[in-house]
Amino acid sequence: MFNQYVGISPKSDLLLLQILGEKLHGKSFLHINSTKEGGGVAEILQRMVPILDELGIRARWEVIKGDAKFFDITKKLHNALQGNPEQITDDMWKYHFEINRYNAETLDLEADAVLIHDPQPSPLIEFKKTGLWLWRCHIDVSNPQKDVCDYLMRYCNKYDTAIFSVAKFARSLPIDEFIVSPSIDPVSEKNRELTEAEIQETLDRFNIPADRPIILQVSRFDRFKDPIGVIKAYRIVKKYNNCVLVLAGSPATDDPEGDAVLQEVKEYAADDPDILILLLPPFSDKDINALQRAATVVLQKSLKEGFGLTVSEAMWKGKPVIGGAVGGIPLQIVHGMTGFLVHSAEGAAFRIRQLINNPDMSSRMGEAGREYVRNNFLITRQIREYLSIWYYMENKGQSIIEL
Repeated sequence: MFNQYVGISPKSDLLLLQILGEKLHGKSFLHINSTKEGGGVAEILQRMVPILDELGIRARWEVIKGDAKFFDITKKLHNALQGNPEQITDDMWKYHFEINRYNAETLDLEADAVLIHDPQPSPLIEFKKTGLWLWRCHIDVSNPQKDVCDYLMRYCNKYDTAIFSVAKFARSLPIDEFIVSPSIDPVSEKNRELTEAEIQETLDRFNIPADRPIILQVSRFDRFKDPIGVIKAYRIVKKYNNCVLVLAGSPATDDPEGDAVLQEVKEYAADDPDILILLLPPFSDKDINALQRAATVVLQKSLKEGFGLTVSEAMWKGKPVIGGAVGGIPLQIVHGMTGFLVHSAEGAAFRIRQLINNPDMSSRMGEAGREYVRNNFLITRQIREYLSIWYYMENKGQSIIEL
């Protein structure tokens, strides 16, 4: 599997991965998150664990179990950490802890390095046995609800280190902090090259016309992804350019608000035949790949965003991307070079029309975007950074000669 990246990923990343694999050979690396499907974290781990195994590291991935009440609480925590006012009671915090206590009793937490992803399993640190424990925050905590963030930091402060996606998300913690951007896997089913026939098969199955410009947003049905704002932008564009809008997403098992948001989007679309709302089953990677390759313009018009992997996915396919100027999106979109950053539905509509009406500009931006992703946002780089942090944390205080 590792050899698949030769000629795709930068040579320096592949060389460093081999060296780090030798240094950490035979050691165990445990990842824990809250869902096996839906969202970028699960998608990255599905691809990362086999690569770690091939490097000689004994990698495992565990998922905490919880009921509807638990995931309702953690969704509120997620929203509050991204700045949406929420009321988190003492009983809710206690329930959050007790579900993690149950999981600590049922999961094997023994590993040389344990990487805990996001707030849902963060209390597991209270049950640490051995090894290096790292907390990985994938969400936008640049302007959190203070009381919720302060409470969560009681757990985070007990980890050996914390990892954030963007520098402005980092907190003032008494532990080491690192910045590691998420990534895409260029050889996965979602990002591999497709034939024209494969792309057309997906368009035919979903009855998406290919004779007009296609505006696409791929994301969970989440208010922070602003699907309503995307429809507003489309309606402005529609006055001048005959186009279709595709909103495609898959459910996430740890997001109880998804059904309600999907219904809101359907009602706002108001039976417009040129708005196609697709609720895709989990692991619809090939269809998402085909949709991104068929699109004329790809949007990620988020209001809050930890990173937004769909931006890099579309750029990898040579597409210009219009994204909300929030969270990790500006790390990926170099404004005016690989796409455009916007602040409103009107701004998004202006940029959509600009790209639809200037195919040469779209092509140039798409080519620049693909190379930008190659050099910055492929999975080999992310694994290299994780292993570098692990190796550094285990060897702090030693001189280069000793190492």
